[in-house]
Amino acid sequence: MRGAERTFGAIADLAPSAPIYTLLYDPAGTGGRFDGHPVVTSSLQHLRLRQRGFRALLPLLPGATSRLPADGHDLVVSSSSAFAHGVRTGTDAVHVCYCHTPFRYAWFERERALAEVPRPLRPVLDATLRRVRRRDLEIARRVTRYVANSELCRERIERFWSREAAIVHPPVEIERFRVGEPEDFFLIVSEVVRHKRLPLALEAATRAGKRVVVVGDGPELRELRARYGESHDFLGRVADDRLEDLVPRALALLVPGVEEFGIAAVECQAAGRPVVGIDAGGLRETVIQGETGLLVPEDDPDAMTAALADTDFTRFDSARIRRNAERFSREEFQRRLASEIAQALAARS
Repeated sequence: MRGAERTFGAIADLAPSAPIYTLLYDPAGTGGRFDGHPVVTSSLQHLRLRQRGFRALLPLLPGATSRLPADGHDLVVSSSSAFAHGVRTGTDAVHVCYCHTPFRYAWFERERALAEVPRPLRPVLDATLRRVRRRDLEIARRVTRYVANSELCRERIERFWSREAAIVHPPVEIERFRVGEPEDFFLIVSEVVRHKRLPLALEAATRAGKRVVVVGDGPELRELRARYGESHDFLGRVADDRLEDLVPRALALLVPGVEEFGIAAVECQAAGRPVVGIDAGGLRETVIQGETGLLVPEDDPDAMTAALADTDFTRFDSARIRRNAERFSREEFQRRLASEIAQALAARS
């Protein structure tokens, strides 16, 4: 239950008994969060994949999504960061897509995707990504209304798909976090994948003589643990209560990658702690420079090192930081998304 899953939970609660269509479903992994909904999965469910295994099925995912039988409904609401906006709907159905981002590896990180696979497989992956782009352009014409999770996402939807989108920021469960007393460590909460750019923050902290606690898992974890394990702590995934204990005790949260929104950055602020991150993407919408955090240039590791070494993070006003986070509540998200859905239905009528 990370950011996208929690966002989808807030969407699903707008229609508590509505069916859910999804490629893969793990009731235990989602803590029973969707038990009140009938859940329809794709044929890939029979493969019993673990969390890391689904990435190998990339060529199959677009087609499996299009075969999900969601065409018996008047209204379909999808939550998409890659393929979900391609779900099959009826000809007259209203389809509102809450978009976290167009599929990054097809649209704006193709070279990085190719670099992550063995050379013999790169032509196959490249062909797959080209098919995804062609398919996305067709799908984008069929979706009734796009809703973007941030200004960066809105810009991408317009640039890649020539579609307009309103912005509704994702929900953050503010009530999970309490203000505490900071201790002598920084925190990273992230999927441990290449585009999150964790080495930038770890290298900056190492040079500044600061300790970092990393929460999260992913394909890059083993390499980072081997490289930085003597100076920093890698906890892997942790339970919610452990994270809720860690966040208020951190000096600050480090966000070295460009986030479309960045729910962890708002969660950290809900605990009264500042954010140190890249001056790009969603952090520009959630962090107030000098008041609730520090934003440094995207390609300047020295700037992040200086920020960690020279800033007194205990001087930040925890109450002020907390108030900033309260702008992104679950209730506000649901109210604004429901309004977008209502407008889409009214326009179709």
